[in-house]
Amino acid sequence: MAREQLSLTALARAGFVGLSSVRGELQELVELTGFDVDDLLPALSAVADPDTALALALRLLRHAPVQTARYVPSRDDARRVLRVIGASEGAAEFFLRQPAELSALDYPVTALPNAEELRTDLLDSVGAVDGVASVEDDEARVALRVRYRRRLVQIASFDLEQDDPVTGFDAVAAALSDLAAAALEASLAVARAQTIGSGPGRFPEAEVRATPFAVIGMGKAGARELNYVSDVDVIYVTEGVESAGLSAGRAVDIATRLAVLTQRGIHEPAIEPGLWEVDPNLRPEGKDGALVRTLESHIAYYDRWAKGWEFQALLKARPLAGDADLGSRYVAALGPKVWSSASRENFVESVQRMRERVTDNIPDDEVHYQLKLGPGGLRDVEFTVQLLQLVHGQTDELVRQRDTLSALAALAAQSYIGREEAAAFSQDYRMLRLMEHRLQLRHLSRTHLMPRDEGDVRVLARATGLAPNAEQLLVRWNEIKHRVRGLHERLFYRPLLSAVAATTADNGLAGATTEGGAGLTSEQAEARLAAIGFRDPRGALAHIGALTAGVSRRATIQRHLLPVLLQWFAAGADPDYGLLTFRRLSEDLGSTHWYLRMLRDSTGAAERLTRVLSGSRFAGELLGRIPESVAWLESEEDLRPRTVELLREETAAILGRHMSAATAAASLRAVRRREVLRLAFSAILGFCTIEELARGLTAVTENVLAGVLAAIRAERGDADALEFAIIGMGRFGGRELGFGSDADVMYVFRPLAADQDAAHKAALAIVAELNSLTEDNRLPLDLDIGLRPEGKNGPAVRSLEAYRAYYRRWSLTWEAQALLRARGVTGDPALLADFEAVADEVRYPVSILEQEVREVKRIKARVENERLPQGADPSRHLKLGRGSLSDVEWFVQLVQLQHAAAIPALRTTSTLEALAVAVEHGFIEADDAAKLHDAWLFASRARSAMTLWTNKTADVLPADRVALEGVARLLEYPPGSASRLEEDYLAVTRRSRAVFERSFYGLPQRPTPTG
Repeated sequence: MAREQLSLTALARAGFVGLSSVRGELQELVELTGFDVDDLLPALSAVADPDTALALALRLLRHAPVQTARYVPSRDDARRVLRVIGASEGAAEFFLRQPAELSALDYPVTALPNAEELRTDLLDSVGAVDGVASVEDDEARVALRVRYRRRLVQIASFDLEQDDPVTGFDAVAAALSDLAAAALEASLAVARAQTIGSGPGRFPEAEVRATPFAVIGMGKAGARELNYVSDVDVIYVTEGVESAGLSAGRAVDIATRLAVLTQRGIHEPAIEPGLWEVDPNLRPEGKDGALVRTLESHIAYYDRWAKGWEFQALLKARPLAGDADLGSRYVAALGPKVWSSASRENFVESVQRMRERVTDNIPDDEVHYQLKLGPGGLRDVEFTVQLLQLVHGQTDELVRQRDTLSALAALAAQSYIGREEAAAFSQDYRMLRLMEHRLQLRHLSRTHLMPRDEGDVRVLARATGLAPNAEQLLVRWNEIKHRVRGLHERLFYRPLLSAVAATTADNGLAGATTEGGAGLTSEQAEARLAAIGFRDPRGALAHIGALTAGVSRRATIQRHLLPVLLQWFAAGADPDYGLLTFRRLSEDLGSTHWYLRMLRDSTGAAERLTRVLSGSRFAGELLGRIPESVAWLESEEDLRPRTVELLREETAAILGRHMSAATAAASLRAVRRREVLRLAFSAILGFCTIEELARGLTAVTENVLAGVLAAIRAERGDADALEFAIIGMGRFGGRELGFGSDADVMYVFRPLAADQDAAHKAALAIVAELNSLTEDNRLPLDLDIGLRPEGKNGPAVRSLEAYRAYYRRWSLTWEAQALLRARGVTGDPALLADFEAVADEVRYPVSILEQEVREVKRIKARVENERLPQGADPSRHLKLGRGSLSDVEWFVQLVQLQHAAAIPALRTTSTLEALAVAVEHGFIEADDAAKLHDAWLFASRARSAMTLWTNKTADVLPADRVALEGVARLLEYPPGSASRLEEDYLAVTRRSRAVFERSFYGLPQRPTPTG
C-alpha cells in the first residue's frame, strides 16, 4: 500500500487527530498484520479514539507478538480488540501487563455473565474449596485481580458492541456489580486461608469455618448499579454460634480479621494493581465505630442511636458475599426500620444533611464539570427518587426497590409520579450514567468529572454515541442537566396539585395539573407534605386547594407556580406559616396585575417572598398590613435601608400636607411600619449587616419622633414659650437598635417666655402627646424613660437647669454611666447642644475615684444576681447573661469613665467604636477585644433574629429545637443547624466572659476548656 493513498482528508474523516504521525503508524500496522488499509480504516473509525487505538495496537504487536498474532487472520476479531483498546487505555495496559489475557477476546461476547457464573469463576481463580482458597498473599491477589480484569474486559466488549448502550446500561451495571460481589467472595476465601492456623492474627480452622460472616453491599453495590470503577460501600456483620461453642466476642475477633484481609485482597498494592476501594465507613458510628458487629449489635444501634441519613443509606442494602443466610437476616431485620424512618422527627433535615455530606466538599472549580454531584447531575435524580421512596414506601411495599431505575418505574406504576416524567428522567439518568461509564472505562480509574479538554470531550462523544462531536455533546449534556434540575419540582411537588384536584373534584384543575398521569390521594399528598417538613399537612393541602381552585387567571398562574413555591417553602424553617401567609397575601393582591406578573416572571422575587414568609412571623404579620410592599422584592435597591435624607424629605412633605398633629402622626407611624418592614426584608434576605440594620432602625425611630414632635409643637404654637428636646439613651443613643428594642429616652425643656411652672406643664403635655401619637398597636414603639435621674421615682421631664443641678449634687455613678450613651435625637438645636455639654461634665470626669470604680463593679455584680429573670439560664440570656451584651457594654463604659476625659476619641455613644479606640490606646489587647466584639455582634444578631422568628421580644436563646432552628436559619446557618448555633453562641460568650472577668473584675485567667 502506498503511503500517498492515505489522504489527510480520509484520515480526518476516519476520526484521527494527529494526522502527521498517523500515516507512518498506519503503514506499520498494515505491514505487521497484512491487513489492507481498506480493512483497517473502517475498524479504527468505529472506535472512540482512533489515534490511541492505533498506537496501542502497535504497542501490543511489538510487546506480545505471539499473543496478538491470533487476531491477525480475522478482521472481526481484530475489530473487537481495536474497539476495546480504542475506548479503554486501561484495558490495553492490562493486556500489556498480562498478554495471555488477550484470549478474553477470542470470541464475541454475545451475552453478559450471571452472578453465579462470575462467583464460580473468581473462586476458581484462587482455587477455593468450601470457601477457603488454596493460594495466599501476592499469588492469590494477582490471580484474583487478573481474573477480575479478564471478566471486566469481556463486559466492556459486550457494552461497546451494543447497538443502544443507553438502553443496555442497566444490564451492564448489574454485571459489573455481580463481578464486584464475586471479587469480594474470592477475596474472602483468600482471607479465610490467611486466617486459619496458629500465630498472630490466626485462629483454629474449626472456628474460622464456623464463623458466620456476611458482607452487606450498600449504595450502588447494593443496588447493582456499579460503574466500571466505583468505591464499593460495605457493612460487615457476624454472630456467635452457640452450637459450635463460638461466642459473639470470638466471632467478632475472627470476622474483623477476615474483613481486614478481604479489603487488602481487593485494593492493597501488588504486582497486579488493586481493583477499587472497599469503603466500610457507612457502618454504625462511621470511622469511629467497630469494623464488624454482631447482628444483634447492629439492630440495637439502629433502634437507639442511628440518625435519619443512616436509615436512608440502608435503603439499597443487600448481601454481597459471605454467609447468605446471615446477610438476608440482616436485611430483613433492618428493612422495616428504613421504611419507617420518614416518620421520624427532623426527617427532612436529616435527608438534606445526607445530601450535603456528599456535595459540601466539591471544589468550586469542579462544580460545573461534575456529572455526579453538580447541579442537574446524577445525585439530583437519586436524591429525589430516594426521598419519594422513603415517603411512600412507609405504606406501599411495591416502591421498595433498591436501584434507581426500578424505583422510578415503581413510583410511576403506583401513580406517585407521572409515567411520562418517569420515562424521560430514566432516559436522562441512563445517559448520564453512560457518560460516567465511558469516562471511567477510558483509564479504568474513578472519575465523575466531565473533561475540560475539547479533544477528550470528542473522545467521550464518540465513545457514548450520544453526539458526533464535542460541541454537540456539551449541548446535549447541558440540556440533560437543565431537565434534571427541574426533576425535584416535577416529580415531587407537582403531583400534590393533582391530589388537590382529586379531592376537590375540580375537573379544570385536574386537567391542568395531572401531567403524565400522576395522581396522589389526599392521604398520600399529606404524607409527602409531612415528609418535607409541613407540620400540618392537611392544612397545607387546604391552602393549596384554595389557591388553585377555579378557572380564573389567578388560579391558573398559581397552579403553574405552586410546585416551585412549595419547594421553596419547604426549604424554610416554617413552611406551614409561609404557605398560610402566602394564601392571605394572594387573597389580598391576587386580582392585581403587577402581583401576578411578579410571581410569574420574577423568579428571584418569588423565591425571596417564600424565604421571608417561611422564615419570619414578624415580617409576615407586618406584610399582611402592608401587602403592596411585596413589590420591593423585585429590586435589590428597594430592599436596602433608606437614607436619613430621604426619610427627612418624606417627613417634611407629610408635615406640609397635614394640618393636625394626629393625622400627621398617623402617616408618620405608617412610614415607620413600612421602613421597619423594609429593614426586616433586608435582614432576612441578607442585604444588610447588623451594623447597617441598627443604624437603619435607629434612623427610622428618630424620624418618627422628630416628625411627631414637630407636628405637636406646630399645633401647640408654643415655640416662643419653651424649648423642648428628646435625648436618646441606651441602645437608641448608641444607634444600636434591633427588632423589638425599646427606645430609651429622656426629655428636657428650657423656659423662654413662660415661667418655670408653666413651661414644665407645657413640657409634660408635650410628653403626653408624644406617647399618645407614637403609640402603635400594629408595631409598638415603647418610649422608655427608665434611665432618667432617680429612675422610676423621678419626674418624666426636667428643665436643663434641673438636670444640671441634679447631676452636680445628687448624681450616682450608674447615672453618669447611663449618660455615656446619651445623644441628642430631636428638638431645639441649642437645647440639644447645651444638654450634651451638661452630660459631658458628668460622663467624662477628669478623674474617677477608686471607690467609684468599685461601685461600678459592685452594681454590675448586683445586676447579674438580681436582674436576671428567675429561672433564666445565665449562659443563654442574650442581654444579661455571661459574656453577652451587658458584659461587653459595662467593660467599655468603665474604660470611658476612666479615660474619655483625656482621650476625646472615646467620647462616643457607640459600644463598638469605643471598643476599637480602647484597643488603639492599649486598654485591651486586640485578641481580647475581638472576642468581646464577636460576642456583642452575635448576641445582637440573635436578639433581632428571635424577634423576627417569633414576632415577640425575647432575650433568652430558645431551648426548643424548632425555635432554635428558625433563629439559626435567620442567622444564615444551613438547615439542621440548631445545635450548631447553640454550640457557637455558648463558645463565643464563654470566651467573651473570660476576657470580661479578667479585664473588668481583675479575676485571674481560667484554664481554657479543651475540645
